Amino acid sequence: MSNIEQIESLAADIGEIVYIDVAKWHLYLNTAKLHIPLAEAIYPLAIAGEVSRAKVTDILNSIKISLGDGKLEANLLDLVPARCQGDLMDFLEDYQRNL
Repeated sequence: MSNIEQIESLAADIGEIVYIDVAKWHLYLNTAKLHIPLAEAIYPLAIAGEVSRAKVTDILNSIKISLGDGKLEANLLDLVPARCQGDLMDFLEDYQRNL
């Protein structure tokens, strides 16, 4: 499988696991079209065996989300609930082991 296919596969899995929480409404990353940028940022860490909570937190913090037609900007870290972050880490640790 090529790197592009692996990133797309990783993105699909992330998109079904992780959601942003807005007023108790769960918007999964695949629906919000945020799963691919997150997978593209995480994939190099996974293949290098460097996935860690700190690095994933940094990535989530670096991805900016435009809200209200650009009136507000929030980082993905602030929008993803702690439980989802934990689920993402569990998934990524398994993913990295299986590479």
